[in-house]
Amino acid sequence: MQAAPVRATAIPSFTTALRAVESLLMSGGQRTARRNAWTSVLEDRRRAKDRVEAERVLDQTPGTPPLSTLPLSTPSLTTRP
Repeated sequence: MQAAPVRATAIPSFTTALRAVESLLMSGGQRTARRNAWTSVLEDRRRAKDRVEAERVLDQTPGTPPLSTLPLSTPSLTTRP
């Protein structure tokens, strides 16, 4: 009895297959725009995570007011009434 033959080529991952289909269906500009948009989404998520972490640290620091009591903007020092 012989063993089953070993497959010489790797099965592509889902991501690789999706990129191949994407390259067939979309022009280069659309592909670039889509990837740029996704990069922006990931960056926004990272910033939101950092913001939550900073708020947690500030809330645990004694002697600092809670962020909810701070003004959203500060008046400019260069303006006069």
